[in-house]
Amino acid sequence: MPTALITGITGQDGSYLAEFLLARGYRVIGLVRAESEQPIDRLAAIREHLTLEEASLLDQKQLQSIVEKYAPSEIYNLAARASSSQLFSEPLLTCEFNGLAVARQLELVRLIDPKIRFCQASSSEMFGNAVESPQTEKTQFQPRNPYGIAKLFAHGMVGSYRETHGIFACSSILFNHESPRRGKEFVTRKISMAVARIARGQASSLELGNLDATRDWGYAADYVRAMWQMLQSSSPDDYVLATGISHSVREFCDIAFRHVGLDYRHYVIQSPGAHRAGEVAPLVGNSAKARGKLEWAPSVSFEDLVRMMVDADIRALKENGRP
Repeated sequence: MPTALITGITGQDGSYLAEFLLARGYRVIGLVRAESEQPIDRLAAIREHLTLEEASLLDQKQLQSIVEKYAPSEIYNLAARASSSQLFSEPLLTCEFNGLAVARQLELVRLIDPKIRFCQASSSEMFGNAVESPQTEKTQFQPRNPYGIAKLFAHGMVGSYRETHGIFACSSILFNHESPRRGKEFVTRKISMAVARIARGQASSLELGNLDATRDWGYAADYVRAMWQMLQSSSPDDYVLATGISHSVREFCDIAFRHVGLDYRHYVIQSPGAHRAGEVAPLVGNSAKARGKLEWAPSVSFEDLVRMMVDADIRALKENGRP
């Protein structure tokens, strides 16, 4: 039975990856923050099949103990400070978790068992002020916030350990990916939750920032599948994971509200001065490499993704009184 270690297992991507691996016969070990009140709601359906260990990604000895104890054949680093509100707050902590913590894990692989296969969740934020569109694995990186800068450091370390030490280390350059499990602080989930409340008469409006901001939005479960495929390939490499199609926040609102028979223009209020600090240039990914080498492709369209999120929040509101 193969063993996989997942950091960030309580998050959106971690929960989908854990389900995916369990379905393929893996023993799944999940890392959770020590003394954390982090909810594990996303893992409720599979909790009894998981082994969860408390540890800090900033504590090398704790990490070493866990890797030695479980001897994983694969490590997926999905833990990060990731929300929009954290892009600029506490930059030193962001660099520790999103950058140095990755170097610590790679060093443990080198020291404990270089045969361990390692997947790093990189980010389209590394492209920042992109010099070309769509972006590929060879596009120049120009990050514009501490999150993207720290992710780029980690991305570089993955390449360094792969080339210098022969470790099977890959980076998945993830463009925006959503699901009903997306954190409530992200704009897509704010929209789907608001639509659910408005449709049930529990809210009357939704205040948003820049409606014309665009992103390449895909489905999270599709993207974790690609991460697994990366570690099953014959040689390690980095891959852009994206749909290749850009949509605006306005389009997301339009589809979400229309799904419940409403016109978003009657409910969405745009805040003045709404542009996010350090807003990146339009990002859209070219995933031709992943589609060719991994035979990977997204399975859920943008429209279906939006409807899926709205339906899930409406269902949660009915069943639990909250999305």
